[in-house]
Amino acid sequence: METATNKPIVVVTAGGRNPQVLINALNARFANVTVLIEQPESKTLFLKRRARKLGWTTAAGQFATMVVSKFGKRFAEQRAEDIVRDYGVSDAVDPTVPITEIESINSTAAIEHIRRIGPAVVFLVSCRMLSVSTLAAMPCPVINFHAGINPQYRGLMGGYWARVEDDEENFGATVHLVDAGVDTGDVLYQSRMKPSKSDTLHTYPLLQTAASTAITIRAVEDALSGTLKPLPANGSSRQWYHPPIWTWLWNGFTRGIW
Repeated sequence: METATNKPIVVVTAGGRNPQVLINALNARFANVTVLIEQPESKTLFLKRRARKLGWTTAAGQFATMVVSKFGKRFAEQRAEDIVRDYGVSDAVDPTVPITEIESINSTAAIEHIRRIGPAVVFLVSCRMLSVSTLAAMPCPVINFHAGINPQYRGLMGGYWARVEDDEENFGATVHLVDAGVDTGDVLYQSRMKPSKSDTLHTYPLLQTAASTAITIRAVEDALSGTLKPLPANGSSRQWYHPPIWTWLWNGFTRGIW
């Protein structure tokens, strides 16, 4: 007999340490978790899309911050290990969790694969946006983990921008239903935490993730039991992006916000 805890759960992600924390938390709580790993998007495609929205100068500045951030992660490793330890989470890949590689969540093959599994919920974390047609094809609720408080800090780097905006009360994360917008779906749960003085752009998302395993599990439990209670995302709404390199350096040197 199928119970709430062994109904199929599909996690869609591009992979990485932060999503792995949530995959492990879900796998420890539920019996039937499977993961779809997307192929990385090309940097050229990323730059072109961002440039169409914000212009080439801003896009290039944001890309520079991404490059520096990737390089700088090695210097933040001790803080990252402290976060994993302090919150009692695991970022190690669990070989018992089934993984299927896909080109994109919006590919026909990925949609057909999900429909064959017949999940009770699809959980997104660090993956591409679902197209309108993909979302319509999903056979169950689709929820997303966002490292930011919605609707104030939709998009990217929600923790960083909350600090820059002198709004650390809204340093946190949101689990929400997915709609056609960027993190605009109704809110299921939110968590708030306080960054330490040693946290930076390199560790904010891990902190937000590690501190949010409970709300992630709760949202999936609600989806499995058919008791989701979404609430409108109230408040001022803004979509954020990576800070351009000059903004990041200015806030770092003048305010100590890295």
